[in-house]
Amino acid sequence: MKQLENKVAIITGAGSGIGRSTALLFAKEDARVVVSDISEANGNSVVEEIKKSGGEAFFVKADSSKATDNETLVKKTIEKYGSLDIAVNNAGIGGPLGVTGEYPLDGWQKVIDINLSGVFYGLRYQLPAMLPTGGSIINIASILGQAGTKFSPAYVAAKHGVVGLTKAAALEYADKNIRINSVGPGYINTPLVASSIDEAGRKALVGLHPIGRLGEAEEIAELILWLASSKSSFVTGTYYAADGGYLAQ
Repeated sequence: MKQLENKVAIITGAGSGIGRSTALLFAKEDARVVVSDISEANGNSVVEEIKKSGGEAFFVKADSSKATDNETLVKKTIEKYGSLDIAVNNAGIGGPLGVTGEYPLDGWQKVIDINLSGVFYGLRYQLPAMLPTGGSIINIASILGQAGTKFSPAYVAAKHGVVGLTKAAALEYADKNIRINSVGPGYINTPLVASSIDEAGRKALVGLHPIGRLGEAEEIAELILWLASSKSSFVTGTYYAADGGYLAQ
């Protein structure tokens, strides 16, 4: 029996990076995957990849920063599959760089809207849908949900917020058979990283990780799978770093 057989899973930001790798892995473990992304092209591409491998999936375009889109995403999932067992609130952006005293106001708002409010909106509609059967929710934070860094005040604040929100919600729903955890990836070899830094910048990022390399999206997906599965049935309200030793320094 596969780990997620007969389970229904929503994954936001599933069109690329960690979200894509998680969607593919979940499908491999027999989950019915609801691929959500703001990019129709990327989202549909992941769905086709899953279907070609014999999996089950469908795409819902959604902007995680909008409460109504999160509500619609859950409604369409229930209409299609009849239940919701797993949610991975993964959609996020890096945002602009700048010192706090000069940080662009629109940049602050956009990062908070997507990276923090988007997770809250996800929980707001996923949790009621899970009450009848229970479930597992994994919120994707960051190493910067536990540590600070210069020039990314909005991102650091949002990811710290995700960790705190996860703990609060986990306590509220611990006796309702719904587990909620967060994952803190280090710097991962994703299209987002590749498109935003040059080779020198990449080497600098690698140097931040004692393990001597960036992480791979597939490695983070494996941790998310464990948290989604019954193998982690006694785990809730916890933050799990997958960071190549970054936070141990």
